[in-house]
Amino acid sequence: PAVNAYIEGKEIVYNNFCDVSVAVASPTGLVVPVIRNANTLSMAQIEQEIMNYAQKAKTGTLSLDEMTGGTFTISNGGVFGSLFGTPIINSPQSAILGMHGTFERPVAINGKVEVRPVMYVALTYDHRIVDGREAVLFLRRIKDCVEDPVRMLLDA
Repeated sequence: PAVNAYIEGKEIVYNNFCDVSVAVASPTGLVVPVIRNANTLSMAQIEQEIMNYAQKAKTGTLSLDEMTGGTFTISNGGVFGSLFGTPIINSPQSAILGMHGTFERPVAINGKVEVRPVMYVALTYDHRIVDGREAVLFLRRIKDCVEDPVRMLLDA
């Protein structure tokens, strides 16, 4: 999709691969290593990559090469307790997804107020590439997958 594209000169280039930059905590703040060809990996493989990068971040052994070349970024300010925020796009990428902390909040369920875990997400995108409708549909897909993770496994 367009959230994985970039502008080169006057052309929009759509990547046919997903090198996803994923923010992980280090002793000095967030660092953003790249999961290469994430679109070809299973959820378990992606989780393992993130865990490997998190360990490298803690020990300060991430290389510059491991943090270069992402086509889309997922930032995770939630590990520091953020409720809201607006992530900044990493050029030349066209979008970044900010995931914030999960907190108990009152929500309406079948006409009654219940306390449920709620996580806010934000998508910052380059409107020259990503249309608002497409951005909302992307966020709805993220919401659906977070609320029902089986969707991700079955690609439904």
